[in-house]
Amino acid sequence: MFGLIVSGRLVQTDFQQASETQFLTTILDADNVNHIVIFLTGAVPLPEGFGAQVYFSWPDPNAPPNWQSLGYISNQKPSAIFRISTLKKLHEMGDYNNTSTFGQQAICYNAQIGISIEPLANMQDHRIEESNAYVTFAQKMLSNFMNYVLSFSVTQSQMVIDPSVTYVPMTTIQNWYTNFERRLTQNPNFWKT
Repeated sequence: MFGLIVSGRLVQTDFQQASETQFLTTILDADNVNHIVIFLTGAVPLPEGFGAQVYFSWPDPNAPPNWQSLGYISNQKPSAIFRISTLKKLHEMGDYNNTSTFGQQAICYNAQIGISIEPLANMQDHRIEESNAYVTFAQKMLSNFMNYVLSFSVTQSQMVIDPSVTYVPMTTIQNWYTNFERRLTQNPNFWKT
């Protein structure tokens, strides 16, 4: 029913059924994988009104899987490209040097892809909630930053000249703030790229 493409590798269709509505597969040696493509093979369509929520889990030897939602596919949107490179957490991989030297093998990590068949309405609501949460966080962060910077503002007559200090005009920070907020309004996920 599902297929997975990792650049430079053969197509994977070996999803194992974990439950009636959940499927799993493993990406071997996922250390250098940046993007994946998940698609419907066309052999069996999804039930009407349902989609396939795609999840990613990066291994942590000291904890159970931590599933992160990537997005979804459906009969109307039968494939999607997902960026997973930003989901890999270096602290979870430990302090290992991942280069191979004579007599040593590189440490390889396998990642998991989980797919859950769910009502499409739930998936769209989840994406809207997540998008709203990002916008709210970014707006609060920007507001906090501006309040912090403004708390240090002084007029030119109050300035004490110190050659070791770099000064930034408040208009520069205000322009950055305005541009960031405009871009956030246009696309709440622009900062992910």
